[in-house]
Amino acid sequence: MNMRAPASELPLMLLEIVMLAGEVTILDRVSLIIDAGPPTVLIGPNGSGKTTLLRAAMGLIPPTRGFISWGGRYDVPPTRRAILFQRPVMLRRSALGNVRYALAAAGVARAKRAARAAELLELVGLSGLGGRPARRLSGGEQQRLAFARALARDPAILFLDEPTASLDPAATKAIEDIVRTVTARGIKVLMSTHDLGQAKRLAGNIVLLHRGRLIETGPAE
Repeated sequence: MNMRAPASELPLMLLEIVMLAGEVTILDRVSLIIDAGPPTVLIGPNGSGKTTLLRAAMGLIPPTRGFISWGGRYDVPPTRRAILFQRPVMLRRSALGNVRYALAAAGVARAKRAARAAELLELVGLSGLGGRPARRLSGGEQQRLAFARALARDPAILFLDEPTASLDPAATKAIEDIVRTVTARGIKVLMSTHDLGQAKRLAGNIVLLHRGRLIETGPAE
């Protein structure tokens, strides 16, 4: 499976990013460089701006002030970026159908979708559940299916918004294993978590946010 992160999306650079919601400052002059390598993990209490930063870095919301560039370019459509939300929405179709839909949306040729969908389900440990309605999967299985859909875009950068927040320990471990697998395949992961143990297990670099400000960033150790 082709999962090599092209240099075109990296480094991801955020320069003096300000995000306002009315009179409320959500992000306050955040500057950050995200480069290839192990996962970069955002930590901080609820309301610290982690989700907003991820959405902005994905290109879903424009900053009120400041600049974001991907591989030195601005206003680049997010074709090689994917984001996984804390509570993904499942389409009313089978698990396999969800992945095939994502592949079609990503522009993958029809003739290649069946094989690629099977590969993606195997990657996330759902090979035996392809025919099951997605909405009848457990919470952990739905999150793994959402992972497969995100990977259908063959992303260079994968954004994960507290992907294990509502999962039990076994389901959390399964997600962490997928993070390690995609990292080994050259995909840059930028994720948020409130679990310091998880940050320590997965992160190459940690970014600490508090009340919209970048307090500290550095190697996980």
